[in-house]
Amino acid sequence: MVNVISGASKTGKSAMIPIIDYCLGSEKCTVPVGVIRESCSWFGIVVDTAEGQKLLARREPGIQQSTGDMVLLEAREIELPKKIDTKTTNVDYVKAVLNRLAGLSNLEFEPGTEDRYKYRPSFRDLMAFTFQPQNIVANPNVMFFKADITEHREKLKTIFPYVLGAVSSDILQARHELDRLSRQLRRKESELRARQASGAVWQGEAQVWVRQAIEYGLLPPYYEVPDDWSTIIDTLRDVLGSDVRGAVPTLGGMDVVMARLAELRGMETALAVQLNQSRQRLHELGRLDESSDAYGTALRVQRDRLALSKWIRGLIQEESDVVFELNEAGRERLGQLCGALDAIEVRLRSHPGITETLGKETLRQRETTQVVLEKLHAVRQEIRALEGKSNEATEVRERGERVERFLGRLEESLRLYDAADLSSGLSREIAELQVEIERLKALVAEHEIARKLTNALDTLQKFAGLLVPKLDGEWPEAPVRLIISELTVKVIRGTRDDYLWEIGSGANWLAYHVAITLALQAYFLKTPNHPVPGLLIYDQPSQVYFPVSRAGDKGLVQGDPKWHDEDVIAVRKVFDLLAKVTQKAAGKMQVIVLDHANEDVWGKLPNTRLVEEWRGDALVPAAWMSGSQENA
Repeated sequence: MVNVISGASKTGKSAMIPIIDYCLGSEKCTVPVGVIRESCSWFGIVVDTAEGQKLLARREPGIQQSTGDMVLLEAREIELPKKIDTKTTNVDYVKAVLNRLAGLSNLEFEPGTEDRYKYRPSFRDLMAFTFQPQNIVANPNVMFFKADITEHREKLKTIFPYVLGAVSSDILQARHELDRLSRQLRRKESELRARQASGAVWQGEAQVWVRQAIEYGLLPPYYEVPDDWSTIIDTLRDVLGSDVRGAVPTLGGMDVVMARLAELRGMETALAVQLNQSRQRLHELGRLDESSDAYGTALRVQRDRLALSKWIRGLIQEESDVVFELNEAGRERLGQLCGALDAIEVRLRSHPGITETLGKETLRQRETTQVVLEKLHAVRQEIRALEGKSNEATEVRERGERVERFLGRLEESLRLYDAADLSSGLSREIAELQVEIERLKALVAEHEIARKLTNALDTLQKFAGLLVPKLDGEWPEAPVRLIISELTVKVIRGTRDDYLWEIGSGANWLAYHVAITLALQAYFLKTPNHPVPGLLIYDQPSQVYFPVSRAGDKGLVQGDPKWHDEDVIAVRKVFDLLAKVTQKAAGKMQVIVLDHANEDVWGKLPNTRLVEEWRGDALVPAAWMSGSQENA
C-alpha cells in the first residue's frame, strides 16, 4: 500500500529516511542532531523477508559519526523489546545478511581490480533506488539518493547494468573465470614459445649429431645421414639406446704396453696412498717426541725444586746455630721429613724416557718412506716412458671421455626436443584453454551487454512513457530516456533532447523523479527475486506546489472551491499514481510518503492509508523529551 505519514514541520518526518538508512548499515549516521539524537539511545526497523521478520536496531553514535553496534532479532513475527541493553551483533554482519537475502554476487565487477567503484555489488548500493529524500525528490541535478557524492555516483554507474539484468551473476563469474584462464594461457604460451625456440635451434643441429655419432663409432662409418626429420630423430634415439661400451675401446684389447700402463697406473695410486700414510706417521712421531721432551723438562724442574732433603741434612751436619738449634727429638723429626722428601724425588726421577724408542721408530719410518718414494719415482718414470712411446693410450682415454660427454649432451637435447614437440600435452592444454576462453568471451562480450542494456532502457522508457502523462509534467507525450552515464533523464522533444537540469519548473522535476523511480520498480518486479527491495520512500513530494501552511490547511475539503486549485490537483495526481502502481504490484511493493499534506489532499484514494499524523505529536514522544521515561 501507500503508507502516508503526515505532519507539521519539525516533527521528525525527514528523519525517517536517515533512520531507515542507518539501520540498513549506512557508513555514517545522518539522523539530524538535536531532539531525536539526544532523546534516543537506539534506532530500529522491522522488515519482512523471505525468512520472516527481522528487527534491525543500531545504537545512536553520540559524538561519533557512526557505530557498528547493532541488534538483530529474527522470528516469524517480531515481538518488539521494551528496551535494548546491549548489542548482539555488528554492522558488518548485518550487511552480510542483507547481501545474502538480496542474492547479490560476491564477485567484483572487474577481476583483480583496485578501483573501489568496481568492487562487488552490495545491498548498500541498492538504496539509490529506494530513497527519495526531500533534497532529491524534485532536484534537477540529482536523480538518485546520494548520487551527489562521487563515491556513490561512480558505484551507481557501475551497478546499473547489474540491476537492469544486462550483467548477471553468471557474467561476473564468467569474467573472473576468463581472467583466470587468460593468465593461465599466457603462462603456458610463454612456456611453449621457450620450448619451441629451444627445439628450433636443436633441429638445426640434428644432422651434426648424427655425423658425430658416426665419428665416435656409435654408428657404422658407411651410415648415410638421412634428410627426413623423423628418421633423424629415430636414429639418434637408437644411438642413445645402444650398447656404447662396444664403441669405446678398452685397455684389455690393447697390446702389452697398454696393459703394463694400466698396471702402472694402479701401482702409482697404491704407492701414493702408502707414501701419504708414511708421511703422516713421521709427522705424528715428531709431535710425540716434542711432547715427551716438554714433559721431561717439567718433571726435572719440579724435582729440582723439591731437593730439600739434601739441603736440610747439610745444615744438620754443619750444626749451624744460625738457622736453628736441635735436640734429639728435633733431629729425629727432621730425619723423617727428609725421608718423605727422598721418596718424592725418587718418583720424579723414575719417569721413563722414550727418546731412544721414538728415535728407532722414526728412523724406521724414514727408511720406509724413502723406499716408497724410490718405488713411486720408478713407476712414474716408467709411465712417462710408456706414454711417450704410445700416443694411442692418450687417444683412447680422451676418446672415451668425448663419447661420454657426447652421449650426455644428446640425451639432454632429446629431452628438450620432446618437451618442445608441438603434439605434446602442453599444446593440447593451450588449445583447450583457447576454446574455453572463446566461449567465455562470447558470454561476456561488451556488445552483447550493451545490447541487453539498450533493451532494458527501452523498456524503462516505455514504462516511464505510461506514467508521465498521469502526472503534472509539461510535456506528457515526450519520451523520457534514462542516461546512465549522467545518472539523469533526457526528455526527447522533436528535434531536441534536453537533460533534466536543462528543464525548468519544479513540477517537471518532480514528475520525472516519480516516473523514473516507479518505472524502475516496475522493471525490477518483472524479474523474480530481484535484489532491489520493493520499497520506495518519498519525502515531501508536495513541496514544489504549495507551502507548508497550505498543505496542512483544514479548509481543503471536497466541495470547497480550493479543491479545484491546480496545485492541489497536481499533488493528488502524484498520490493517485503511487496508489495505482502499488495496487498493480499486488503486494510486492510498499510506498511510504512523508508529507505535510493531510488527508484533505490525498484522502479517499484507493490503496492509500494514513499511518501517522504528527500534529501536536511527533516521531519522538513528548515523554521521552521530558525525561520522564527511559530513552528508547
